[in-house]
Amino acid sequence: MSTAVTAPASSEVKPASRKVCLIGAGYAGLAAARELRQEGHAVTVLEQSADVGGQWLYDHDPNGHSSIYASLRVLSPRELMGFSGFQFLPRNSSNGGRDARRFPGHREVQRFLRDFCDASGLLDSIRFRTRVLRVSSMTMAPPRHGQEEPPKWVVKAEDQAAGVVEEEVFDAVVVATGHYSHPRLPRIDGMAEWGRRQLHSHWYRVPEPFRGETVVIVGSGDSGRDIALDILAVAKEVHIAAKSTEAAATMAMRKTLARHPHLHLHPQVRRLCADGQVVFSGAGGEEDSVVVLADSVVYCTGYRYSFPFLDADHQIAVDEEGGAVAPLFEHTFPPSMAPWLSFVGVPRKVPVPWFFEAQGRWIARALSGRTPLPPEPEMTRRVQERRRAMELQGVPVDRAYHLQPQEVLEFWEKYCGDLPPVEEWKSELMEAVSRDFEDDMETFRDRADDDDSLSENVRMGLQRWYGLSAQAHQDQDLGGGGAAAPGTTADQL
Repeated sequence: MSTAVTAPASSEVKPASRKVCLIGAGYAGLAAARELRQEGHAVTVLEQSADVGGQWLYDHDPNGHSSIYASLRVLSPRELMGFSGFQFLPRNSSNGGRDARRFPGHREVQRFLRDFCDASGLLDSIRFRTRVLRVSSMTMAPPRHGQEEPPKWVVKAEDQAAGVVEEEVFDAVVVATGHYSHPRLPRIDGMAEWGRRQLHSHWYRVPEPFRGETVVIVGSGDSGRDIALDILAVAKEVHIAAKSTEAAATMAMRKTLARHPHLHLHPQVRRLCADGQVVFSGAGGEEDSVVVLADSVVYCTGYRYSFPFLDADHQIAVDEEGGAVAPLFEHTFPPSMAPWLSFVGVPRKVPVPWFFEAQGRWIARALSGRTPLPPEPEMTRRVQERRRAMELQGVPVDRAYHLQPQEVLEFWEKYCGDLPPVEEWKSELMEAVSRDFEDDMETFRDRADDDDSLSENVRMGLQRWYGLSAQAHQDQDLGGGGAAAPGTTADQL
């Protein structure tokens, strides 16, 4: 395990203030923006939507940026989704409409991010409805790691409300545009000839259009399972196609299949036929294939990384399938351009947002000079070593970006050493939630309050957390200010 570079004492280095462009005002971008501001940098956040939230800003228009569907609820409880000093506490609302569940829906997450902006004073740094067209270096050669003076970056952006395109110069650029907006479609024989409805989950919003239909869901990941159950409420039948039925047939999946006789699990799709038939692969070849006459196919097959605004000479490559971004040191810095260009939120399946906060703090201190980065050759070597290690383990390239809870905790300890460590009860709670999900993916959210398997340590932690929640409600009812209450909590509790 590589060790972190120890930052010199603050008395040894006078922190520099940089003019920073941060692209994206979702979970990752907002976490990084607060860290950059707290380090003394002048931050401008460019956000293409009309409000904060990124993917969590629901859009009824399926052609929009967001991939959120109407019924979506979080997979992690709110106790694990807050920021240091600003917890995701249940909130009162003068006009109602807040979602107090431990596993709330997407609208409550977006409102939490708006509350966070209000409490952190970030809104005055955000330019909404601003689409970034191009990011380029002012110099002929790309900026190099270790330059004493930062390069200058020209950011070309369109104010969509005014229809005006402008350019602005910055010292550094932080990319936090997410990775759930550019659909990745599979290659299946007959897709072009299959004349019935087919769409990627990015364009899915509500189940009603599928009423009475036989629907095939391609993909058995989180969204595939969730959307399958959503559609099942109105459809005649739903068939899930998995790359590996052995891997997909978890205890949770078996329980769900047993509950719903019209839900079926199959191997991957072999081909689509013009007459509406969907042919699933069979263990023994063509003769063992299962055929279903379907009305619609929904591809829950993931998303591609895409940074169309970055010039090619920035040496950041997205592979042909769109599943990997390289090279990135610790998922954050391109070695040759660190710290002047950085990325927040590239990893997929990050179980909690603490990783974004840790990335933001690391970037902020690297830019100010308080936390020097390793030399470029060392960063490059470590990127290559990690890639080789994963290849030897047979880990697919895109799986390199799936972070486990322990990896998030280790990252926090390495780059947020001056903050209190993540409390042990929260680490245990992450593991408990994962166990509950693996036991019953359909009911785990709503039975979590009665989880008898929680340790005494977790129960005590939850009790303290609920105490903070009750105090926040009391303060709000007494006129103490709703936005201030969450911000007055302990750093990690």
